[in-house]
Amino acid sequence: MKVVSFEDLEVWKKSREVRLFVWKICKKLPAEEKFGLMSQMKRSSRSITNNLAEGYGRYFYQENIQFCRIARGSLQETLDHMIISSDEGLIDPEELKAFRLLHDECLRLLNGYIFYLNKVKNGAS
Repeated sequence: MKVVSFEDLEVWKKSREVRLFVWKICKKLPAEEKFGLMSQMKRSSRSITNNLAEGYGRYFYQENIQFCRIARGSLQETLDHMIISSDEGLIDPEELKAFRLLHDECLRLLNGYIFYLNKVKNGAS
């Protein structure tokens, strides 16, 4: 499959699933978390797809790699927010388990994409 847009990247598609999962969780959180945990969860999950899109648009491998690393950090931050939500009894253990599966798949794709970009940047075929 030819990639003509960041939307064609499997890692972006999986990151979008992460963001949508977090959005559904946020709708369940209590109102007092609106400007706290909920806001942070939305921002970190949005940052994943945002940084993948921005990196893709840079057209330089090293810049794209850097934005992918930022996306990876945001993915990890989102996992931490989900763990906090579970620790504080705001989500049930099954929701955290489902998120971890999604997170792990997204992380695998993101690491693979970074590996690929490094390989191409260094002239490997």
